[in-house]
Order: sequence, then structure tokens, then C-alpha cells
Amino acid sequence: MSTFTAVENISRRDVLKLFGAVGGGLALGASGLTWSPMALAQDKEARLNLFIAIGEDDKVYLTCHRSEMGQGIKTGILQVLAEELEADWDKIVPIQGLADKRYASQNTDGSRSIRENYDRMRQMGAMARTMLEQAAAARWKVPVSEVHTADHKVLHAKSGRSAKFGELALAASKQPVPAVESLTFKEVKDFKQIGASRQIVDMDAMLSGSAIYGYDIKIDGMLYASIMRPPVLGSDVASLDDIAARKVAGVVDVYRLPAAKGAPAFQALGGVAVIATNTWSVLEGRKALKVTWTQADNSQHDSSLYLKELVERVQQSGNVVRQAGEEIKNWPEANTLKAVYTVPYLIHSSIEPPVATAHVTEKGCEIWASTQTPQSTQQNVAAALGMEEDAIKVNVTLLGGGFGRKSKPDFSVEAALLSKQFKRPIKVSWSREDEIQNGYYHAISAQSYQALFDANNKPTALLARTGFPSISSTFAEGVEYPSGGELDLGFVDVPFALPNLRYEAVKAQAHSRIGWMRSVCNIQHGFSVGSFVDEMAHRSQVSCPAMWRSLLGEARRETFTDQQFKYGNYGEDLDRHPVDVSRYFGVIDAVEKAQAKAPKAGKNQGWGFAVHRSFVSYVAVAMLVEVSEDKQLKVLNAIAAIDAGTIVNPDRVKAQTEGAIVFGLSLALMGEITYKEGKVQQSNFHDYPLLRIPQTPAIEIIIIESDAAPAGVGEPGVPPVAPSLTNAIFAATGQRIRDLPVSKLLRV
Repeated sequence: MSTFTAVENISRRDVLKLFGAVGGGLALGASGLTWSPMALAQDKEARLNLFIAIGEDDKVYLTCHRSEMGQGIKTGILQVLAEELEADWDKIVPIQGLADKRYASQNTDGSRSIRENYDRMRQMGAMARTMLEQAAAARWKVPVSEVHTADHKVLHAKSGRSAKFGELALAASKQPVPAVESLTFKEVKDFKQIGASRQIVDMDAMLSGSAIYGYDIKIDGMLYASIMRPPVLGSDVASLDDIAARKVAGVVDVYRLPAAKGAPAFQALGGVAVIATNTWSVLEGRKALKVTWTQADNSQHDSSLYLKELVERVQQSGNVVRQAGEEIKNWPEANTLKAVYTVPYLIHSSIEPPVATAHVTEKGCEIWASTQTPQSTQQNVAAALGMEEDAIKVNVTLLGGGFGRKSKPDFSVEAALLSKQFKRPIKVSWSREDEIQNGYYHAISAQSYQALFDANNKPTALLARTGFPSISSTFAEGVEYPSGGELDLGFVDVPFALPNLRYEAVKAQAHSRIGWMRSVCNIQHGFSVGSFVDEMAHRSQVSCPAMWRSLLGEARRETFTDQQFKYGNYGEDLDRHPVDVSRYFGVIDAVEKAQAKAPKAGKNQGWGFAVHRSFVSYVAVAMLVEVSEDKQLKVLNAIAAIDAGTIVNPDRVKAQTEGAIVFGLSLALMGEITYKEGKVQQSNFHDYPLLRIPQTPAIEIIIIESDAAPAGVGEPGVPPVAPSLTNAIFAATGQRIRDLPVSKLLRV
């Protein structure tokens, strides 16, 4: 097993030691949201706030403040920086940042790492380049306008002189800080790094087994913990027999964690922790526990009955959340198309379950965790321990997948509480069963759609309702309706141009910890609207892409003005990231062209289509399936086109979109968490399976060239997958699948 100790952890301060005792080098950092360079020689405390440093060793050290989980964020940020800096790729060293609120947001979720940092990193690269040029010009006593930067050097063409970055770094650190408005930036046509496919910087370590993940952490004197948590949300230990557990060799103690009170948020769930000197002992000790649990408010929760309630509710009036045109009161049956769609509870199932190691002392706490949100980890651990946030140091390891689960720091809170109790470093490792039975779940949901058609069989009005327990219920008791931010995710924000539109939300109580999962509410909303558009197309006897074009109307930028809601747009300005109907058309056209060259549907085969905008990106997917006479489903081909604006690393965009198709197919084909008597019935991959290689189709990814602002990539590919699949099944068999997963009706 690899080891990773506090001594071996490379912090930003450790990196600066490479530059000499005085801090010989140029360093740039950030304060809040304003990026500015800082000179180490002038302000030693600036070391704690570094993003970029150029050392006298001629290397560029970049602190990546986001979490790397295979998506390539370390690589992407380096590419943007290297572009403006004209740095040699082989001389760039990535450093993983610790939790620090001065970075602004460190949340690696919401598909926003590049789109939030693209401009800032370009500014930093340009600042560093400008200061290097100023230092060179001063050394050579020439106007700064006569020097330029290229290939990791500053050059003076007239005299033929040049200087390496490392030779200028210390002098550059003493130059005046250039104002952002004074900076010059490269033209897109001159880009060398942005838009180039780069292997992710951790790839070799991942392939060789030397990469450090949360499970690889080993601290001197460390103990191991496995926790048996309450099987029903809100229940507690009623009785405990730990005699046999304590007899297991290596078991140090058995400890009852207090039950969480109020809204679960990121609290430790409670339960019984077995503490041991090794993993075998801790697992054997846990097996030997005999625990009974109290009844709780959620002890009668039955997901199948609850889903029936949601289906009934979405066929009744709810709270209006978007209204365009007049409310339609008369829906003649002959002119109305109705459908209800359902999606079950789902779980993240990243290959590496949650894991955290904590060492609490009188002075503070140090955490090593595979976390997507180091700042939230810092905040929640501090609150649980009654310490100041600055006393909590959070080291971010590589993540073996995340999908949103590891942005919830409850597992780090557990480790910290146990370390405080036992005054030793403690690693809390969740098993696959723990993650599936005690995690945060994507909400169970139902959506109803109905459309009114005119005499020419064209739709003129749409009524849509959605019902699902809100993520807000995880943070506040008594929440019964979804938040506006959740309704913005693929429900109210679809820019249909029909004269009459009405969207409503219905009541839905939570019975489990609801959390965000890859593409969040776009999962259910993308499935329902993508399916219903295909049903509308079938009724109107036009293709699904043609129906999308008709419903979307003229190419325009939709602002949803006077439609009774304010669109959040994933936190982005609508001027920078508009809802642009022409970009819908762009991905639709691209997939249609690719589909025309793909295999035609044969006997028992069918193509399906869907398109969706999420995380300010546009993705269209076409899928070819075959269904045998004995109901065996085979997914043959998948074509996806993504418009994510300016692309930094096409290789990662392609990989993320391929991964989204695999992830989306796993959910659509087989994903289902069920509850009986408040308890999750699934436990591992045998009954919550992931897509296997024989089930995976041939995949073609089309990246739309664009000079628009960078948009999201990790999540937008998921929503259109399920509807394109079920629409393809309908094309092949004539059977509509409105309730996921598909495995309820077909063999997969």
C-alpha cells in the first residue's frame, strides 16, 4: 500500500522552500475573487495564498485549488496558465491546494471549474508574463515594448539577448503589479495550449499505482474505524452487544457515535464505530456487533408506495412556477396527449467510496480526504469539533470518482470526531454497502406532461408538473417543495416557444438524505421532457429532431421575461452564457449529420434522439438499439454532440462525454434504489449494477467548435442519454418506457 504522511505532503509552503530562504521567485496569488500578484520577499505571509510561483529553478509551480477526480482539472488549469505565460509544458509542476477560503470557491461540482477560472488564470498568466518582461527590460535597459515572451524565455529581438524565466523570477517579483485593464492577451488564433489535447498530469501515476487516493493514506500511529450506521434515517441505537466484537484480535474499542439531530446536513449519522489497528480486525469486529435500532419517523417509508403518491400528485394542480400566455382550462381528450414519467432513487456509486483520515490535537485538526469540497470540509469539521476554521487543515487526495457524493463532508466529520475521542489519527473507510445504504440519494420523482394539439396536429400548449423531495430538505426540516434552483435544472428553463406554457411543482416530503448527483435534477427532467417531445413527434408524424426545432421556435436568446420566474442559469450571467436556441440547433444538426452516416436501423432495431441544455452547455444524443424477440436489449451505437463553448482540452471533453453516456446508461438501464420499512434494499454492485463492457455501445463524440465562453462539461452529457435510449426502444418495438429503470421491462 502506498503511504502518504504529514511529512511527505507537499504544501504550498514546502514548494516555496525550493526557491531559497528569502523566497527567490515570482509568486501570484488571490485574495477573495480579485486576482493579483504577490512578491514573496515583500510579504512572507502571501505564501499562504499562492496560486502560481516561478522559481529560480526555472519551473512554474501552480497550485490547483480544485479537486482532481479523473476529469483533468489540474491539466486544464495548467493549460490556461501556460498559454498566456508562454511557459514550457515540461517545466510546469502542479501542486494540490489545501482548503483555504482565500481561494474563493473550491467546490469541484456543478461543472464549473474551468468556466469559473478560465479568465482568472489567463489574467494570472498575463500578469506573470508582464512582470517577467518588465524585469528583463530593466536589466537590459530597453523599453519594455521591445521585449516579448516565448518558449519559457523573455527575448529582445534587436540585440538577440534572452533570459530564462528562472533567471528573471526574483527580479520580476519586485516589479510593480500590472493592473488587469493594462494586460494584453493572446489572440485565439495564436493559442498553442488552449484547445490542445493533453494527457492528464496524473495519468502515469494512476496507471503505475503510485497515485495517492484517500484509501492510500497512512499516518504513524493511525487507527482504523468502520461504522455501523442507523439503517433508517433518524433512528438510533436501541441496544448494543459488543462482547464478541471486542474479542476480535486487533480491535481497540467500540464506540457509540451520537445520533444526528434535526436536518441531516453534513452531520455524522451516528451508530456504532469499531476501532482497530488494521482493516481486517475492524471489519471482523463490525461483523460481530449485535445492534438493534429505534423506530423513527421514516421507518414506514416504502418507495414503491411513495412513488404511486407522487404519480397521483403530479396529475393534480400544484404551485405555478412558470407561466407564458393564458392558462388552458379546456383540454379535449381527442386533442390532448398526456404522459407521466418516473425515476427511482439513485446513488452515486463512485468506484472509491468515501474515506477520510483525521488527526485531532489540542491545537487543531488535520484531515486527509478524497473530497470535492475542501472548504466545506474545513467548515463542518470545525463546527463539529468546536474549533476555529483556521485550525483545520484539509489535504485533498486524488478522488476515485465523485459524482457529487464527495462534496458532502460527513465522512470527514466522522473521522474528526473519532480522532478527538481516541486522541490518535483515525481513518474512516466506507464500504460499498455503507455508501449504497447510508449515502445521499438522488431524489425519487414523477413528472406529468400534457400537450394540446390544433386541427393540424401541431402543439399549441403545454402543461408540465414535477414532484420530488428537495435537496433543501437535507439542510432544513419541514421542506416540502423543490427550490427554484432545482426547478431551473431542465424543467422551467427549456426554451419552448409555444404560445401557452404552464409549469407547476407539487409537494413531496423527504425520507432520506437527498443530495446532488451528476447533473442533479436534469436527470429526471431531461428524461421526462426528452421522452415527451418524442411522443409529441410521433403523434404529429414528424421526426423527433424536427419536433424539437418546431417547439424551440426561431433562433433567439431566451430570457424568460414575464414568465413569472427568475432564471438562475447555473449562477452565470445570461449575457455571458445565454439560453441560445441557435446552439440547440447546432448540436441537433451535428447529430443528424453523423446519424445519416451511421448504420441504418435493421429488424428489431431503432434510433432514438434527445437534446438538453444544462450547466450552460448543449448536448444532443442519438442512440441505436436492438430488442430481440425474447426482450433482450442491446445498445449498439451512441452519437453525442456537445457545445461547451471554448474548449481547453478536447481529449478531456471527449472522455467526459463518453463517461456521461456510460453513467447515463447505467442509471437508465439498471439504476434503482428501493426502500422497505425505511431501509435501502440494495447493498452492492450485484443488485445496484454499473454498465459493463459488453453492454457499452460504440460511441462517437462530436465537439462543436465555438468561441463562446467556456461552459460545463462533466455533467451535461448525462440528461439526454435516458430519453434517447427509451425513444430508441420505442422505435424498435413500439413500446413506450416511461418508468425507469429499463430493466423492469427488458433484459439488459
